[in-house]
Amino acid sequence: MKILGIDPGFAIVGYGVIDYGGNRFKTIEYGAVTTEAGEDMFIRFKKIYDDLTEIIERSKPDAMAIEELFFNSNQKTAINVAQARGIILLAAMNKNVPIFEYTPLQVKQAVVGYGRADKGQVQQMVKALLNLSKIPKPDDTADALAIAICHAHSFGSLSNALKWR
Repeated sequence: MKILGIDPGFAIVGYGVIDYGGNRFKTIEYGAVTTEAGEDMFIRFKKIYDDLTEIIERSKPDAMAIEELFFNSNQKTAINVAQARGIILLAAMNKNVPIFEYTPLQVKQAVVGYGRADKGQVQQMVKALLNLSKIPKPDDTADALAIAICHAHSFGSLSNALKWR
C-alpha cells in the first residue's frame, strides 16, 4: 500500500510517501511544499494545490493520511492553516485518493508507542522505522512521514475515512 502522509500548513506543507507491505516500509519520497511570507494568500493557496496535485499524480498513492488540526494560539494562523488543509483535501479528492485523519496523539502512539512522546522521539523513530541515514528536515517532513507510518499501522480501520463520495 502506497501512503501519502501530510502535515498540513500554510507556509510549509510536509509530505512523505511510503510503501508498506509485509510489515515493511519503503520510503518513496519526502519533502515540503513551501510558500513565501508576504506573497498574496490566494497565490500561496494555488501553489499548495498545484504542488500537492503534482505530488499525487507522480506518486499515485492508495491513501492519503493527514493530521487533524490542533491550535491553542494565533487565530489568524489557525484560519490560514485550516484553509490550506481544505485545499490539500480537495487536491486528494479531485484525484480520488481516499483520505484518513489522525490526531497528534494517535500518530505518536502509532510511531513511538507512547501518546505523549516529544517531537525528538517521534523523529528518531521515523528515522529508525524507515531506515533513513538522518532525520528528515524540515520537521514538517518528518511529521508527514510519521503520519504515513501511523496510517500503515492503522489502515485496517476504515472507520477513520472521511465521507467524501
